[in-house]
Amino acid sequence: MSMEDPSDRSLVLRTRQGDDEAYGELVTRHQNQVFNVCYRLLGERREAEDMSQETFIRAYEKLATFDVERPFGPWIRRVATNVCLNQLKKFKMVHLEYQDELDEPRDDPEPGPEDQRVLAERHLMIRRALRALPVHYRAVIELRHFHELSYAEISNELGIPLSDVKSHLYRARRQLAERLKKHESFVR
Repeated sequence: MSMEDPSDRSLVLRTRQGDDEAYGELVTRHQNQVFNVCYRLLGERREAEDMSQETFIRAYEKLATFDVERPFGPWIRRVATNVCLNQLKKFKMVHLEYQDELDEPRDDPEPGPEDQRVLAERHLMIRRALRALPVHYRAVIELRHFHELSYAEISNELGIPLSDVKSHLYRARRQLAERLKKHESFVR
């Protein structure tokens, strides 16, 4: 890679040596992903923005523990997940209000107008269905399907038995399927 486009690894190493601009670049690179994790778990834009900032503060404080041989993206998303789960536990927020905002940050290129409308409708339905789940179901869905963690890794991250991970995933998927099945346009 060129000096203009350093790797995440080199940015982490530079940050550890006191280069705050390098950390700023890491934040810029990963802020949309972190926000998306927070938004999916919290369901409220302002709270997701606050927890995104908290994630980067915590990550900065814990950067010395990060293994530079591993990718930075999955690590920072796990930090975001833990920050949000701690926030949810702190306030005991079991059911969150729906928000119909469609301007959620996206990393992928914009589809055509018709595809964009269909995708927006599907994303809205999925977000609503996810937000309707209890927090512990939302957490396992987030870690399994968005972070692609194994059942054992989810068990470790959440501090729950493997059997609970499996049952939570089963029940969460069943509830999601029931909710989404009601919308014919989604199953087409």
